[in-house]
Amino acid sequence: MPVGTSSAALSLAAALEPEHLELAGKPLHVDLPQDVRARVARCREFVLAVSGSGRAVYGVTTGFGPLVEFAGRADGAGQSDNTIIHHIVGHGELMPPAVARAAVLARLFSLAQGRSGVSEHVVETLIAVLGSEFAPAVPRLGSVGASGDLQPLAYVAHALRGNGNAYFQGRLMPAAEALGQAGLEKLELDGRDALALVNGISVTAAVLGLAVAQANRARRIAELLSALMTDVLGCGTEFTSVGLLAAFGHPDVADTGAAIRTWLAGSAPSGERPLQEAYSIRCTPQLIGACRTSVRHAEEVVRRDLNGVSDNPLFFPETEEVVHGGNFFGQPSAFAADQLGVALVQLGNLAERQLDLLVDPHRTSGLPPMLSPAPGQHHALQGVQLCTTATVAAMRRAAMPASVQSLPTNLHNQDVVPFGTQAAFTALDQAGLLRYLHAGLAIGLRQAVHVGARHPRAPRLAEVFDRIAAEVPPIVEDRPLDVALGRVADLLDTIVSEVEGV
Repeated sequence: MPVGTSSAALSLAAALEPEHLELAGKPLHVDLPQDVRARVARCREFVLAVSGSGRAVYGVTTGFGPLVEFAGRADGAGQSDNTIIHHIVGHGELMPPAVARAAVLARLFSLAQGRSGVSEHVVETLIAVLGSEFAPAVPRLGSVGASGDLQPLAYVAHALRGNGNAYFQGRLMPAAEALGQAGLEKLELDGRDALALVNGISVTAAVLGLAVAQANRARRIAELLSALMTDVLGCGTEFTSVGLLAAFGHPDVADTGAAIRTWLAGSAPSGERPLQEAYSIRCTPQLIGACRTSVRHAEEVVRRDLNGVSDNPLFFPETEEVVHGGNFFGQPSAFAADQLGVALVQLGNLAERQLDLLVDPHRTSGLPPMLSPAPGQHHALQGVQLCTTATVAAMRRAAMPASVQSLPTNLHNQDVVPFGTQAAFTALDQAGLLRYLHAGLAIGLRQAVHVGARHPRAPRLAEVFDRIAAEVPPIVEDRPLDVALGRVADLLDTIVSEVEGV
């Protein structure tokens, strides 16, 4: 029995959603319904029948990639070795255990569709892994996303076989030791099992899904902080007008305006602000709304990836077909990830400009520079702003699209590639950096009230502000804020998760 108590549950009979991927960070119970088990078994029986018929089947009777013209190894264990071991050449930093486990969850749902021909015990093993605190150690760099995520998924299979390294309870150790501590058996594979494990875009889909889940929170946080800034500074709210935004013709912009209006309910302008605010306030519905559109598109794409089958070949026992093709070519997710990354950078640009406005006495009706209670003696938000600037610069530099960086490889078998895995990791990285930009802005808003801005008038914003203030005392004298930034980032995620739908 795997070591670890499942804290959440999913069923292989249901659709896999991006937010479900975050559940894999902890022990997760996955139910295997009888009808799912039956379709996996039926496909497996068909694969065995075809394999014994003398019919050529990629990866079962042949070599891999451009070596498909050569016969594979005759025994299943040897064919499995061929599939996995030559891909154990990845490098770069290791994926966090929660990301690697999310990839296992995504691969499980793909294999459970009953088109890949895996043994039933492979599905059962992945379920057992997810129910434990085991995670394979997987380097980030190696996949071009064209024949699926061959190298990172090979590391998953390698670790499940007791080779290489893995994590147990967050500690890195030899995979065989981690399996033992988790109460898991080493996974035995034949050639078809091994190829089915590695030949799909499940890492790309998992990483993009995690990025989408955080991006959805991030754009809601941007709405919240924009409303809080409007209230704290006493700005007019005409920029959220229902008629104004409806006339623009973009539903996501109108919805963003509605969310900001909901946060601002009960507030009133101070009457001391300019007729028209800077764009970092006045154009927030248009900016955040456009980001909302990009996030929604990425969510739609990754939902299809998570619930589709990206293997090769696919098996259709009902028609006795073995179909070779290119479902492992992750172009849709590559485009979606790149666009999501761009949207996240623009949300970062907005947060940086909003903080810049907040620390400037010329644009805040006289609040002290850097929101310092004693300018010159203490510097308050000065360090936070510098780090914010550096973070935005890093996000902009990383925004170069990966999906158009095609390079031929694999003896020109993979002569065009989408690099979706790299695009997805960039989007996830951008989402992580954006959390700290939002945390810095939230601390700035908390400090602004301390040095003279008004306490929010809107009841819901006042409640949010008080929670932030309880987490971060006012800056009376300069102190380190790095740990506070992490705590506030977590708090903002919690707040918008509690009020989803605002």
